[in-house]
Amino acid sequence: MLYDHIHNLDTYASLSPDIMAGLEFLRDAKPDIENGVYQLNPRVKAIVSEYETKPQNPNGYEAHRQYIDIQYLLKGTEKLCSSPLEHLTETKPYSEDDDYALYDNPTVPPQEMHIGAGYFAIFYPQDGHMPQLSIDTPTKVKKVVVKVKI
Repeated sequence: MLYDHIHNLDTYASLSPDIMAGLEFLRDAKPDIENGVYQLNPRVKAIVSEYETKPQNPNGYEAHRQYIDIQYLLKGTEKLCSSPLEHLTETKPYSEDDDYALYDNPTVPPQEMHIGAGYFAIFYPQDGHMPQLSIDTPTKVKKVVVKVKI
């Protein structure tokens, strides 16, 4: 898991050209971008959506095997929690078609981070992550999730 400000994106140039393509899309995206899916290259797509954050995520933690997630807010702020899969209990088996499994019951305190105001988080397959959490009260947000094929 990585957590940083978009101003530092050049730091991640050595990770992969695909991750950089996603970060550059986030840097250049404007809050008035239309909701939808943007194919950045054959291995990278950005999904723009709007929703209201919530005090609890009933799905718990999620993790992916086929894609790396880069999560970034264009409007609002959101709390994310992250915990290594080895400290979580699987509650819904992995679906290859949907590329996710669900988890809960962390055995160690999760890492909490706020995204928005230029901050992003990158989650790898070993990172269970719980998105869409409100910081204080539920609020409407506009989010981009970049999916980078592994």
